[in-house]
Amino acid sequence: MKLLFSLALLVLTSYAVNCSKISVEIAPDPAIKYANSITLEELKENLYEFASDAYEGRNTGELGQKKAAAFLKNQYKNSGVATPIGNDDYFQEIPASFLPAGIKDSENVVAFVAGTTFPEEIIVISAHYDHIGTENGEIYNGADDDASGTVAVLEIAEAFQLAANDGKGPKRSLLFLNVTAEEKGLFGSKWYVENPLFPIKNHVANLNIDMVGRVDDAHKNKPNFIYLIGADKLSSELHEVSEEANKKFVNLDLDYTFNDENDPNRFYYRSDHYNFAKNNIPVIFYFNGVHEDYHKATDTPEKINYDLLTKRTKLIFYTAWEIANRTERLKLDK
Repeated sequence: MKLLFSLALLVLTSYAVNCSKISVEIAPDPAIKYANSITLEELKENLYEFASDAYEGRNTGELGQKKAAAFLKNQYKNSGVATPIGNDDYFQEIPASFLPAGIKDSENVVAFVAGTTFPEEIIVISAHYDHIGTENGEIYNGADDDASGTVAVLEIAEAFQLAANDGKGPKRSLLFLNVTAEEKGLFGSKWYVENPLFPIKNHVANLNIDMVGRVDDAHKNKPNFIYLIGADKLSSELHEVSEEANKKFVNLDLDYTFNDENDPNRFYYRSDHYNFAKNNIPVIFYFNGVHEDYHKATDTPEKINYDLLTKRTKLIFYTAWEIANRTERLKLDK
């Protein structure tokens, strides 16, 4: 009896030891692989190009803006990101008659990754690619405003396309919208919502990126931040998804100072997301605050914090990924 008991004890002990050696491997979230395709090097290379003198400050309707639109089209094509319009046409044309007097025809630049499960539901990732051109012989290159947001959109589009190429494309569709004429009064985004490429009711959310490459005075000692504006205005779920994506993947300090209804700057009303919000589409506006080079010729590429730009771009990608792949569409509850 004692022998049997000893043998049983030996077997149990051996089993317990072996079990303790078994390591459980948890598969990494697939979003991480595609987020890691967003690199500092590509963001920097594209931003230095896009905010160079070759584009003459990207003034709406002028030659520099046309060159900028062509650059964006080529970048999307090189990344294999399709156009939602078809026939190799990445431009949503805006007639001069829609724009303020004296401004020539312009165009939004659009690209698209189709959803696999809910392709009719559209998430818009936007940034304005125009700037203010030249003044007194100086070129205003707008590195932060908004070359930073523009190159972020390009990288996010490429990341989603890579996922689609691997058979892990988003459940919902992604529209990448580079709008013109923001500096003239948000006219590019206004044209889009009045002439949408898809039914306006099918638009799930707009993540708008306008100035995400710098650090404002309020955060000079703690630069690991981004201002978020509007996330909870129309959908509490969008705010929750945004918070969770940040905690899970990035851990930036999310600053809601300018989300206050009483914010004297009224930033909520001053970038392209607002035209979507007016149409009951939940929005987040990503913003680094103003700085001493805002709307000056000194807003140049060497002043961009590229580590921070990369981290912020990944946050927006992860947030879009979570919205695109959740079971239920975001609910409007405000």
